[in-house]
Amino acid sequence: MKKILHIKRQLNSNSESYYENFVYESDNENATVATALLTTPVIWEHSCLQKKCGACAMVINGKPALACNTRLADMDCEIINIEPLRKFPVIQDLRVDRQALMDKLKELKVWLESDSINGNENISYEASRCLECGLCLEVCPNYYMDGKFGGMAAMTPLARIIDKSSKDQHKELKKNYKKGVYNSCGKSLACRDICPAKIDIDKLLVKSNAAAIWNRWNKE
Repeated sequence: MKKILHIKRQLNSNSESYYENFVYESDNENATVATALLTTPVIWEHSCLQKKCGACAMVINGKPALACNTRLADMDCEIINIEPLRKFPVIQDLRVDRQALMDKLKELKVWLESDSINGNENISYEASRCLECGLCLEVCPNYYMDGKFGGMAAMTPLARIIDKSSKDQHKELKKNYKKGVYNSCGKSLACRDICPAKIDIDKLLVKSNAAAIWNRWNKE
């Protein structure tokens, strides 16, 4: 198997970008884009390489994906175009600054301020599977870095916290949910289709809207 990695590179956030090709050859049928990137001098983020951390999110042949979850053998083209995520500032090459996502989570206060209460374990489990990789934000037509909308990367932890919060904290969380998610989400559900964890976004939205917007306490 021979693949040509056509990679968009950039020295830093202020420099001009350019493309560089790298040839990767292997007999390993399970080799991924991440496997190939490990043989190049390109800067990119990775950690577990097992679809658990979300660090290796990038744009591969025009589609946001995890490099560790994209098998080369499944791609019917020899040239593979690889670019950094486009909704975050580039630090270097394929590495981007996702601090805006972390800042949004802080702004929405996605943590418990008191002991958690029993909630819907199915909702908590579903929300906890979010990798915070940012792929959902890449395809979202309503998300941009400095906007009020936190995207589904913010909705999933909010859904979990709302479900586990006491009534004392619930009021503020409802306000944050309405401002940071409900008022801006266009329900395109592009996030559902791109999510590498296959989170049931529809269910989380319905349950969270019921609890935070329609005043139905989400405790089944």
